[in-house]
Amino acid sequence: MNAHWPGLKQQMEQQGIQTLLITDPKHVYYLTGFLSNPHERFLGILFQPGSEPVLVVPALDEEAARAATGSMEIITHLDTDNPYHLLQKRLQGSVGTLGLEKENLTIARFEQLQKALGFTTTHDVGPWLRDLRVRKTADEVEKMSHAVRLIEQVLQESLKQVKEGVSENELVAEVEYQIRKLGADGPSFDSMVLSGEKTALPHGVPGERKLRRGDLLMFDIGVYASGYASDITRTFAFGELSEEQVRIYETVLAANEAAIAAISPGVTFASIDKAARDVIEAAGYGPYFIHRLGHGLGIDVHEFPSVHGQNEYLLSEGNVFTVEPGIYVPGVGGVRIEDDCLVTENGVRVLTSFPKQLTYL
Repeated sequence: MNAHWPGLKQQMEQQGIQTLLITDPKHVYYLTGFLSNPHERFLGILFQPGSEPVLVVPALDEEAARAATGSMEIITHLDTDNPYHLLQKRLQGSVGTLGLEKENLTIARFEQLQKALGFTTTHDVGPWLRDLRVRKTADEVEKMSHAVRLIEQVLQESLKQVKEGVSENELVAEVEYQIRKLGADGPSFDSMVLSGEKTALPHGVPGERKLRRGDLLMFDIGVYASGYASDITRTFAFGELSEEQVRIYETVLAANEAAIAAISPGVTFASIDKAARDVIEAAGYGPYFIHRLGHGLGIDVHEFPSVHGQNEYLLSEGNVFTVEPGIYVPGVGGVRIEDDCLVTENGVRVLTSFPKQLTYL
């Protein structure tokens, strides 16, 4: 049994939950080691405290599931089977109160479960799993560090294709090629390469704009590797920049470094956001820092916690999150510098190591 199951069993007893059903594929991976995208097919873990957890998978995934989970009991279903009836047959006694992840269930699936299992009360277990995932183990940190190393290699190789006249889309294509070539499972989000005035769009969409001398060039990219995500942003100078562009870059870099220096167990996420925001506001660019400082990182590229100025949640050892201040000035350009950070016993370990000083390409 996975080390997390005794804690979940205790939570079930405390909350009066008789049956637990986990259906988010990311949580299935977290609890069993089996990573899968079932698409429209049913995937889930059924758990009642009086028996061992049961993994329900599409028949076409049986071999992979058994290889990943070892001795865990597995039930399979064909495309012509009704997986909800299989759940019903596997139940030990009454369902009672059913624990499930409300954010992961569609209304249609919820109604199918209700019809098959006959439960009347539910309890959302999403927050429990969120709290488990927020503190990474040494094994998780190593997987994330590997994902970081891969994306930094991708960035290094992709920069070799930067030249005047190359389009954003061409650079995105190079990034995607290098992601596969270097052995990552795939991008952790849509790769973003922006140039010139488009760097002032925090979530701009790459297109056919061609790189010109005097442009800022932003890469916001990440990969999945062994089920865990990385996420990095670096901004470069293509040719000589204006004084204001350089000033914006140096301000963002100072804000990034101030936030990282503020990371320590027991401080609030709000205080880290403030450390970065104070630097940007002091430089006169406060209105142009228009998003949170960062986000949790792990099995999902965006997960709990959100690193913003209202979050009084306390940092603890094992938290991993991004630090990504940015300044976006329409008509001038934008700069964002993003690192992946791990809270340690005494401070912080920055997982990303790609140089951050202003680099002229």
